[in-house]
Amino acid sequence: MELRHLRYFLTVAEELNFSRAALRLNISQPPLSQQIKALEARIGAPLFRRLSHGVELTSAGLAFQQEAYRAVESAEKAVLAAQRAARGVTGNLRLGFTSSAAFNPLLAARIRDFQREWPEVRLDLVENNTLYLLESLLEDRLDVIYMRPGIHQPDNIELYRLPDEAMKVVVPATHPLAQQKSVNLLQLKDELFILFPAAVGLTLFDEIMICCRAAGFEPKRTQVAPQMSSVVNFVAAEMGVSLVPASVSQIQVHNVRYLDIVGISPLARLAVATRRHEPSILVKHFVQGVSGKKGRA
Repeated sequence: MELRHLRYFLTVAEELNFSRAALRLNISQPPLSQQIKALEARIGAPLFRRLSHGVELTSAGLAFQQEAYRAVESAEKAVLAAQRAARGVTGNLRLGFTSSAAFNPLLAARIRDFQREWPEVRLDLVENNTLYLLESLLEDRLDVIYMRPGIHQPDNIELYRLPDEAMKVVVPATHPLAQQKSVNLLQLKDELFILFPAAVGLTLFDEIMICCRAAGFEPKRTQVAPQMSSVVNFVAAEMGVSLVPASVSQIQVHNVRYLDIVGISPLARLAVATRRHEPSILVKHFVQGVSGKKGRA
């Protein structure tokens, strides 16, 4: 039984006349009559009672009419749902981001704007380190990620670079440097540092190490922290000092101070990444609103 058979039946049921129904359907009457007879044979019961000037529905026809309306309506809804998904109006977008990127206002602004523009699209959010996010993107467990780009990236990803972000020194409020508004990196040469693990922090770790060496010293690491918020809390516990993206200064933890860096200063690089030649219309919608430049990091 095809959908057109239901439409033929419903049109005849509304018109109660084969000639008028055929006119509405833009077909001749004999083929319409044949289709209805075939439908009745398929069901095993007459749907119409033939009268001298038209037809009327039988009890079987009345029962069939109610379900036929539902079936046609469901089919139309299915078509509409497919069309809306194809246009990116509905669906799920899996978005990943690093813990430090979560504080960058560009991420929050893009999520807000995307949800306003596409309110029926569900965002599934995942926070993790850059290595995990890259792996999840390449293995199709995530669709778009905010990551810290390094010197080398896989060839099969597309990067949309966002503006580089300055970094700040974070120290305990009791530290002698806490009374200053800014410091240079060399002033930290004797400090104990709290940093991400090299394998997790990736470019942030590398950037800090390179700049400290350029300033003339090798940082003394005492503690690694799994999350950016942990870094700040460890500083508050007076376990050492650290360097964090400027946006992380939103974390107003008691007993810490954020200081600007003068002279040689590391930068926190951020990019949106997708799979290269990504066909998803939802991904296209998301990256269209990313205020960055496309290209290799």
